Amino acid sequence: MSRLLFLLAIFIVVYLLLRSYRRQSPRQTPLDSSEEMVRCAKCGVHLPKSESILAGGNFYCSDAHRREHTSK
Repeated sequence: MSRLLFLLAIFIVVYLLLRSYRRQSPRQTPLDSSEEMVRCAKCGVHLPKSESILAGGNFYCSDAHRREHTSK
């Protein structure tokens, strides 16, 4: 009978440890927080909108591409 209680106590401890570990593990960010991607008007590479340069209604991946495309 004491072995059964000992095994039950071990099972409960393992269960509680696993449960607390799952609560502390980092969760993935929801897909709703994703950022809009835009295409560079010069080279066509896709990049996040916050990292792009907007000029003349077009998005660019760098200032050099913006200057090259607007000089034409």
